[in-house]
Amino acid sequence: MSYILFEDHSAVSLLPLTALKPVYHLRIGIDTLIEKWQRHFGETLYTTCRSYLFPKYGKLAATPSTLVNGKFIPTRKLIYHIKQLRQNQVLTYEEEIVAACVPTEFFHQDLQQTLPKGMFYNFEKIEYTEEKLIFLNYPWDIFTYNHQVIIQDFNDIVPKNRVSAPIDSYTRVYEPENIYIERGAKVYAAVLNATEGPIYIGKNAEVMEGTVIRGPFVLGEHSVLKMGAKMYGDTTIGNHCKIGGEVTNSIFMDYSNKAHDGYVGNSVIGSWCNLGADTNTSNLKNNYSKINAWNYEKQGVIATGLQFCGLIMGDHSKSGINTMFNTGTVVGTGCNIFDAAFPPKFIPDFSWGNASNLQRYDIEKLLDTARAMYQRRNLTLTEEDITILKYWYAMTK
Repeated sequence: MSYILFEDHSAVSLLPLTALKPVYHLRIGIDTLIEKWQRHFGETLYTTCRSYLFPKYGKLAATPSTLVNGKFIPTRKLIYHIKQLRQNQVLTYEEEIVAACVPTEFFHQDLQQTLPKGMFYNFEKIEYTEEKLIFLNYPWDIFTYNHQVIIQDFNDIVPKNRVSAPIDSYTRVYEPENIYIERGAKVYAAVLNATEGPIYIGKNAEVMEGTVIRGPFVLGEHSVLKMGAKMYGDTTIGNHCKIGGEVTNSIFMDYSNKAHDGYVGNSVIGSWCNLGADTNTSNLKNNYSKINAWNYEKQGVIATGLQFCGLIMGDHSKSGINTMFNTGTVVGTGCNIFDAAFPPKFIPDFSWGNASNLQRYDIEKLLDTARAMYQRRNLTLTEEDITILKYWYAMTK
């Protein structure tokens, strides 16, 4: 039996974070969703996704398979129940499709899309009730559940007989049993407080002098915390990031930077983003009321149900120095924002400018910037990447 991760309606409701990548490539906790599924299944998985992403991210099996919803956070119990499924059975949770075991003829259908619930209407329905599951439907779900997922991942990934990399004598450590530093990481003259949750420092990461970290916290591989950074709990910094200033309950996807002072709270920042010096996000309204935010699926503002919600920023977006983002601001893919006042609370994809003069970003200029960012990391912007960016540019025009 082979297993294929798929996307459902959340691929749209999680925009702009899923414009250039499938849902299961989002990062929450220590690693990405697909990495969690691979770790639990113990094998390489097949994948399907929206058609314009398929050439880069898709790989279908030719044998009878179980389709698995990539937006769920896997657990050992869940994996067991998925493996027990037989043909024409579907596993559900809170009216969401978790997995479906499908016959060979099912693959005559077009799987390069988001799969609707109705696709499995004639399957035998099995409701999952073993435990409470976490799944992603909206961008703010990522920071809302990050606390739980960091702890879950830490217990799954860190070996029980672990030997953490050595910490220099000038670093102050609280609850060292809740701290794991991968080989090659460097931590200098910092404060690591794991009394409220675990701290995980990835391979070849660096924590510079004067940094203060409170768990639960994750620093990804090859990422850097700049001198004097203040990292509060429930925060994940992805791989190859450079982060400074103050961050709380936020997630930075891979290859994004916030290298200078400024506050980011209750936010999700996509890949290949850069926040200019002293960029700040508001995450709490002055009247303490619940926050609304733009939703791509509804094409309008919806209630998040949250009192704390900062910035949602799509891939390849940038902010200039001293930019101030209001509570519940959503910035689309490929934006370049610079403003002395608050920008709009929704900034459409590929916008360039400020509140008084938002223009359509020229795609060739954006690609030139993306190539330069890639080159700084010794990477190349591939033709697949360019095709995906140009497709989304055309779709959002």
